[in-house]
Amino acid sequence: MSKVICSSAIEGAIGWVAKAEAKLDEAVAVHGEFCAVGFPDTAYYLPVIYSFTGEKMQTLADLRRILRRAKELLPERPSENVWLPYLGKALDAGVAALFACEAIEACKYLVGPDPREGIWLGAANDVIMRERGLEFVDGTAPGFAAITGAAPTNKLAVQIATELQEKNLYVFMGGGTNGRHFAEQLAEEGVQLGWQTRLVPFGRDVSSLIYALGFANRAALSFGGSSPGTLLPT
Repeated sequence: MSKVICSSAIEGAIGWVAKAEAKLDEAVAVHGEFCAVGFPDTAYYLPVIYSFTGEKMQTLADLRRILRRAKELLPERPSENVWLPYLGKALDAGVAALFACEAIEACKYLVGPDPREGIWLGAANDVIMRERGLEFVDGTAPGFAAITGAAPTNKLAVQIATELQEKNLYVFMGGGTNGRHFAEQLAEEGVQLGWQTRLVPFGRDVSSLIYALGFANRAALSFGGSSPGTLLPT
C-alpha cells in the first residue's frame, strides 16, 4: 500500500479519535462518567469494540478507557522524508478510527443529534438482527454494499440501488457529499427505504457506517460461531 494512502488513513484516524474525545467530553459534561451507554434494544454493547476486544462498553467511563486504547493504536504521522513499512500502522489506525466512530454514535443517543431522525434508522435492534442477520449466514443475502456520499444524479442513485437489490445485496448507507446523501436521493425519487427493501439508511454522518460493520459483527457473533475479543490482542 502506498505511503500516500497510508498517510491519509493515519491522518483520518487521528482526526476521528479527536472528534470522539470531544463528543465524549460533551456527553460526560451533561450526564457524568457513570451514565449508561449503548445502542437501544441491543444485547452486544457496542458490537465493533466488543468484537475486537471482548470489552463491554456499559458506561461513558468505559468509553473513556477504550478511547485511550485507541490513542495508543495511533502511530506517528509519517515523515515527509523517511519511508517506512506503513501497512501495519495504517491498519492499527483503522481500528482506532472504528472505535472512535462507534463511540461518537453511542454518544449521539445521549446528547444528540438523535441518529433516528427522518429517514435515518440508526443502529439495528435485536429484533431486526434476528430477522435479518441469519440471511448473511444461510446465503439468502450474499453480503452488503456500504455506500457513502452521493451519486452524481438522483437517476444514477436509483440505478445503482436497483442493481444491488437485484443481486440480493443489502445496501447500507451513511454520510454525504457536499450536503447531499445517497439515501436522500433515493427518497426524493420515491424509492422505499428500510430493512424490508434492503435499502438501509443508517445516518447522515460517515461515522454512522459503523452500524454496518456492527451489524456484520453481530451476525458473526450470533450465527457464525465467532467469539468476542479475538480480533485485537489484549
